[in-house]
Amino acid sequence: MKRYQLLQIADYIKRFKKIDKAFRVDDTVIKMVFDKGESLFFDMKKGESYIFKKDDYKTAKEYEAPFDVVLRKRCNASFIRSVEVLPDNKVLRFEIEQRKSYKAVKSFLQLEFTGRHTNFIILDEKMTILEALRHIDASVSYRVIQNGLKLPDLPPFKINEKYENIEDIESFLYEEYKKREQKRLLIAINQKLIEIQKKIDKLQKIKNSLKKPQELLKKSDTYQKEAELILANLHNIKSYQKGVFLKDFEGNEVNISFPNEAKTPADAANILFSTSKKLRQKAKNIHIEEENLISKIEYLKKLQEIVKNTKSIDELKLYFPKKSKSKKKSHDFDGVENFYYNGYKISLGKNEKANEYLLKKAKMNDLWLHLKDIPSTHVIIRSDKKEVPKEVVEFAAKLCVKFSTSKKGSFLVDYAKRRDVRIVSGAKVNYVNYKTISVSV
Repeated sequence: MKRYQLLQIADYIKRFKKIDKAFRVDDTVIKMVFDKGESLFFDMKKGESYIFKKDDYKTAKEYEAPFDVVLRKRCNASFIRSVEVLPDNKVLRFEIEQRKSYKAVKSFLQLEFTGRHTNFIILDEKMTILEALRHIDASVSYRVIQNGLKLPDLPPFKINEKYENIEDIESFLYEEYKKREQKRLLIAINQKLIEIQKKIDKLQKIKNSLKKPQELLKKSDTYQKEAELILANLHNIKSYQKGVFLKDFEGNEVNISFPNEAKTPADAANILFSTSKKLRQKAKNIHIEEENLISKIEYLKKLQEIVKNTKSIDELKLYFPKKSKSKKKSHDFDGVENFYYNGYKISLGKNEKANEYLLKKAKMNDLWLHLKDIPSTHVIIRSDKKEVPKEVVEFAAKLCVKFSTSKKGSFLVDYAKRRDVRIVSGAKVNYVNYKTISVSV
């Protein structure tokens, strides 16, 4: 915050007579509700402090730390005696008073907008620290902030800034929220993009390391040939040997090293036969593993594009639901991604196999969604036998579009109850009794 902004905000606050209540709504954000029913938010984040207004700010959780207890105790139903900005500093100080039946209790609230030392400190009438958002000990700073100590004065410093008059303080405070959110959004988007790219790089590395089927088959043939040679020459091989030179069936000399875990030559032959069989099976199925990796990479690339175009922190959170702390493992197919919106679970298939899985696992009253007349991912909304709200259907439809095409514009999405969707083959379906929703992305 600029000092000239604090001065004008202090004048704005002076029109209020009381603080009805004060409480924390986020880790660094304190909300004050004044006597006229208006609220101000004080974000005391280090290096990024703001004072702003927001009509529908969502409370993160209920805070019950000692700071929050003292904040409520000293601020609720308190009269504002004065509001000032300290000279040569960016510190906003409230002098407040609670009028009890037997005495008046005076307190000070000191909000220090001082970069990395930003703090919210609650003091008694003698300027003794009762509580602080951040406690600071002598190992960190010469200015110790601990309960029971006198608050040391902040040294004044020269502030080089041009005074600018804020014509509409209300609009300014609302704009401060938008500015704060935009900055937070950009940081969050960049963090998520880095996380996604790391996952893409990891999957790409695994994909690049996959052996070619021809290589696996060639190695399989070698192991089988070695196993056959060992069995054909068992009578000439000593039980303690760890390897052997033998002539193959074409008369060529072959050097065979026995697997470390082999206890006898016969055991070595069996292990080589088993390894050969596994390699042959792997060669047969390597394309499945490759396709699975490709579908995961494509999903993450689509997610990258969605993240880049996200408009709010709340929207961004929807694409990255918190994993359950429950030790119970999810039985969902690997190619299925789950999202949660207004209490409803929405599942999306990343590939054809995942689409098939969703169709088979969905219950009769669940909603199925698909782009109209265009190949797309399948989306299932678990209804739990309830009527699914329109906003949930709209969100699921947008997911269906965003993860099916990179194009922008308006799209039609069909949706029907799972009982009205008939599987023709694989993930191909026919459906009746459907509705269509139009969504723009």
